[in-house]
Amino acid sequence: MPADPAALLAAIVTSTDDAIVGKRLDGQILSWNHAAERIFGWSAQEMVGRNVRDLIPADRQSEEDAIIASISAGRRMPTFETVRNRKDGSTVLVAVTVSPVLDADGRVVAASKIARDITEQTRLRVSIAASEERFRLLADNISQLAWIADASGSHTWFNQRWFEYTGTTFEEMEGWGWIACHHPDHVADVLARFRRSFASGEPCEQTFPLRGASGEWRWFLTRAMPIRGSDGTISCWFGTNTDVTEMRDAEQRIDTLLQEVNHRTKNMLAIIQSMARRSNAGQPDFVGRLEQRIRGIAANQDVLVRHTWSQIPIDEALDAQLRFLGEEAQRVSRHGPALSINSGAAEALAMAINEMAMNAMRHGALSVATGSVALRWQVDESRLIVSWQERDGPNPDQAPRRGFGTRIICDVPRVKFDAEIDMQFDPAGFRWAMSCPLSKVS
Repeated sequence: MPADPAALLAAIVTSTDDAIVGKRLDGQILSWNHAAERIFGWSAQEMVGRNVRDLIPADRQSEEDAIIASISAGRRMPTFETVRNRKDGSTVLVAVTVSPVLDADGRVVAASKIARDITEQTRLRVSIAASEERFRLLADNISQLAWIADASGSHTWFNQRWFEYTGTTFEEMEGWGWIACHHPDHVADVLARFRRSFASGEPCEQTFPLRGASGEWRWFLTRAMPIRGSDGTISCWFGTNTDVTEMRDAEQRIDTLLQEVNHRTKNMLAIIQSMARRSNAGQPDFVGRLEQRIRGIAANQDVLVRHTWSQIPIDEALDAQLRFLGEEAQRVSRHGPALSINSGAAEALAMAINEMAMNAMRHGALSVATGSVALRWQVDESRLIVSWQERDGPNPDQAPRRGFGTRIICDVPRVKFDAEIDMQFDPAGFRWAMSCPLSKVS
């Protein structure tokens, strides 16, 4: 036998988890179900006959005014979230929907209010929002570009760093649009490696260039990790792109530097071998001269290493070759403009100055207490001019025989940088001058 419709409706109202309150248009409460007792704390006996405004906080009374206006016009009040009073003095978060109740003639005679307790729902929503905000703050403020792709590799999210670097929008990058930021020479390999990882589920790591908003290409180390669900299947991929341009450039510079060190070491050994072959082993000072030449090379290497074999201040290169003179170095006056020369020129010039300083100590101006040396350098019409002038020393009545020393101070500069060498053994003192194109040494 069919249930009585009125009894069925009453059972529904009684058993629902939502507060259902009937009220007159003036706000007087007509009905109050069990859920209303549970949510607000008042029993039906306490609330029937009271005005519904007793449930509304003082600062929200305008809500009831809006409800009355809408219901009186026969319109349903759409669901809205608000706060209502409870019997114990606390408040409760509720979602409220109000509908007009019509009589048999279609006139609005009352209202039906449904209130759902959304305290837990709101707490969860706030918690989720806070969690999402923390993730956003973290993701947008890390130094890396970051992205998320679905299980197939189609990108669904990028952090703010990505958009700042690439100058793109999400609409441009969504799905597989990010390919546009890849270098045409590398994109095929990048895609092939990504697709292998997306298919196998293995993490992916590779390095490739990405175009920035300015058009500049920078190198990034990219790592993509699969994120798996509780059943082990991949739900998405999380990837980061770390800018390694400076690190990569540094590694290349180190590699170039090591090759340069290897090359220069071989050259230095060849020079030492040549010194040993060309020095006269029968001379009493053979060992001393050979050792000093090697010390001169070592001093020059210190200067070159300090400046990473790049541009070398000429005064620093020359000073390093005169330190072995000790206190006698004070008798060598140095003067010239601030000027930097390349490593090859610094090496050749330093060896020449070291050789002339040794000769000056043995039989030149520095071999006597009255002697002195003037070391000068200048730039004249795009040519570098360096001179060594000895004074008040023994009379160099004749030029010494040509040997390894002569090769160092004359032949090496001629070959290395097209230098013109003027060497004079005047009664006033030994004089050496070198003139070469500035472009050969800068």
